[in-house]
Amino acid sequence: MLPPPVPQIASLGRVVSVRGSQARIGVMASPEVTATTLRATVGQFFGIRGAKATIVAIITEMSRENIDMRDNHVAIASVDLLGEISREGRFQRGVTSYPTIGDAVDILTADELRVIYTPTGRDQVNIGTLQQDQAITAYVNIEEMLSKHFAVLGSTGVGKSTSVSLLLNEILVARPSLRVFLLDVHNEYGRCFGPRALVLNPRNLKLPFWLFNFEEFVDVLFGGRPGVPEEMEVLSEVIPIAKATYLQYANSERIGLKRIETRATGFTPDTPVPYRLVDLISLIDERMGKLENRSSRIIYHKLIQRIEVVRNDARYSFMFENANVGGDSMAEVVSHLFRLPANGKPMTVMQLAGFPADVVDSVVSVLCRMAFDFGLWSDGASPLLFVCEEAHRYASADRSIGFGPTRKAVSRIAKEGRKYGVYLGLITQRPAELDATILSQCNTLFAMRLANERDQGILRSAVSDAAANLLSFVPSLGTREVLAFGEGVALPTRLRFKEVPQHQLPRSEATIATTPSSDSGHDAYFVSSVIERWRGSTTHREAPSDPHVSDRFAERVGDHSLQRLVDSPPLQTISPLGLDTERYSLLKKPLR
Repeated sequence: MLPPPVPQIASLGRVVSVRGSQARIGVMASPEVTATTLRATVGQFFGIRGAKATIVAIITEMSRENIDMRDNHVAIASVDLLGEISREGRFQRGVTSYPTIGDAVDILTADELRVIYTPTGRDQVNIGTLQQDQAITAYVNIEEMLSKHFAVLGSTGVGKSTSVSLLLNEILVARPSLRVFLLDVHNEYGRCFGPRALVLNPRNLKLPFWLFNFEEFVDVLFGGRPGVPEEMEVLSEVIPIAKATYLQYANSERIGLKRIETRATGFTPDTPVPYRLVDLISLIDERMGKLENRSSRIIYHKLIQRIEVVRNDARYSFMFENANVGGDSMAEVVSHLFRLPANGKPMTVMQLAGFPADVVDSVVSVLCRMAFDFGLWSDGASPLLFVCEEAHRYASADRSIGFGPTRKAVSRIAKEGRKYGVYLGLITQRPAELDATILSQCNTLFAMRLANERDQGILRSAVSDAAANLLSFVPSLGTREVLAFGEGVALPTRLRFKEVPQHQLPRSEATIATTPSSDSGHDAYFVSSVIERWRGSTTHREAPSDPHVSDRFAERVGDHSLQRLVDSPPLQTISPLGLDTERYSLLKKPLR
């Protein structure tokens, strides 16, 4: 006599086909499940009940097309296979036992989701909640996210900056000994990290010109334009001699200085040792005096003129202060920039909006290169996270755009930084314009709403996970919603970042009012004062007693050409033009 048939377990559906890492599920009609009551949709997790484990799958498509009514199906679901929960209740990524035709399928329970997302160590930090079940907390593994780099991608207005503030604040809490360096392109993050961050800008930054390598220094002298080959050749010859000359001065060998030949200096134009600008100009002038050909003398004369113009421009004072005095301050600069020791401020926020536009790329190149080189020569003794906001500006996919050394410096961190404790975080709204090789080095991706088709295409190519099909609904993500992929998260997940406290919200420090007030006083006196300040931006002038006037002025005046001059000397208390001081003070009044 045959044994009685095993009763079928009530389920949502059955596996109808399996192909590689994907499967198709036939959702069955039942008293509890009909075409009108079915709530399964894309982004939800299914559990395929296999013989050895429950396979975790995520829905990527739901359809009622081409349904065979004889199978009693109300829908067909396409799913990606992501991992499995063993009978002992342990979760692992990847599938060791594939489903078979007819295996039962259910929506994962809250308890099973907790098995997947429960932190397994101290390196897990809370970043939000699952979109499928807001009672389940979403965690990210700090060690995996940092050591293998990460990127935050999203269009303007989707909460990208707020999400970056959230992630970095959580990192600072979880890793108080980790140093963080953030390139703040729009001066948004100055107030986000409170007393834990040192905020640097052109007013308090000291970055001596001799720390710039040859390409970076040429970029500064020529204002971001290609250098003149003849002038660059002269520079490449005299810079090593100027360095050797300063070394002799430093060793108090001023009497009987020997003439130094380029080959005998032991230095290259890129060696980060100090030299004085006056020695550099003197060497160029000396060579010019020996020339009889007038056309050749013009080359030297133009080069001296370029150096003098940049040296006397107040906007470049962060580079050329004490340029003729000298002094080896490299240890102090590195210590100050990269917080060694931290002294309670393990983070540096480098505000770039106040720098002259022509020099921003060179400054970023210097900072990236120094961060990597310090990690290299210290054997990774003090880990550093280097976060690059608007990364597509410095590492463009188009090699003809941007400054080559900056792209090279960022790429070097992306490819080799993890070996030396230098980790990379990229934030961009245009991943299609970012060097694909650099993006591919980021093994944890946070993809927020992206509307541009090219950006979505680059994101698809960067995601190697089994759940890459989830990217099809990236354009429809809500504000603060994100698809998280890669090593830092347990599974490719659609989640919502948690709320950020008010004091940690990014706020631009250069917000311009679109509606001027009726009493703003834009008369001839106002215009004359603006012009005086404009002219003063490129000359060295004594600063007045109120150092914050410049900040308030830049925040209020809407002309973008003036915004680039944010770091010019603040307004004088008494107008040099002899203007009425009461009317002159209009510049100090907020424009509402």
